[in-house]
Amino acid sequence: MPETPPKASNTSKPDISMSFLDHLEELRWRLVKGLIAIGVGVVVAYIFRDFFINTVLLGPVRADFFIYKYLGLDAIDITLQSRRLPGQFFTMWGMLFIIGFIIASPMFVYQLWSFVEPAFETTTNKKTFFTAMFITLFFIAGVSFGYLILVPFALQFFSQFQISELIRNDFDINAYFSSVATWVLSCGIIFQIPVVSYSLSSIGLLTPEFMRKYRRHAIVFCLVLAALLTPPDPVSQVLIALPLTFLYELSIWVSKISIKRRERKLKEAFGETEEEA
Repeated sequence: MPETPPKASNTSKPDISMSFLDHLEELRWRLVKGLIAIGVGVVVAYIFRDFFINTVLLGPVRADFFIYKYLGLDAIDITLQSRRLPGQFFTMWGMLFIIGFIIASPMFVYQLWSFVEPAFETTTNKKTFFTAMFITLFFIAGVSFGYLILVPFALQFFSQFQISELIRNDFDINAYFSSVATWVLSCGIIFQIPVVSYSLSSIGLLTPEFMRKYRRHAIVFCLVLAALLTPPDPVSQVLIALPLTFLYELSIWVSKISIKRRERKLKEAFGETEEEA
């Protein structure tokens, strides 16, 4: 009698047999679900807009902002003004959208990763959930770092910098909110370095040996990036460069784990092939 064929592994993920249009359809629904989550986040941000705007977003403009004393900054109050008729209206909704995106980031990341991860390996909903939480954790950590470290240093530097005593620093609210949003979201993206390392190592495009070889170049890049993101102040540059260097070292460790898992799966696959032969 012929041997009973092995059972196919169960998976709820799309496989490579899906057509191009099927992939587009799935991507469309993933984006729709992610956008719905962002919409819910914006509604939540609007309901609590007084807290998010007055306490969170405008907190760093006050000299008594709680983080200043921990950073040892001699802070001053920052004056903001609106120079355009619809300035406050559009600024409010722009910031509420960004806050809503941050609130909805776990669901949005989960939807996108559910579409992308099958390209790396066959996976399960449970694993996709934990991977999405891993990505979100680093994103929230980066956002928190940008808000609590980068923003206070940058704001106080630019608010106290003067080329002449005849010029007073009064900042436009659009420039203030756009700068804060850029700094915070940039840190959230930069903190995805370990995630990128894991993804590229999973498909064999990155190895820990390669990252160790170019460690010195990476440290120089971290210093340059810190100089671009921060005011020309050595203290703030070091405070930004140190976490970036730590993230790079963490990425080497993550890459090592990912490579080992990939090699183990390849050995198992070849082992099964040899047995069948």
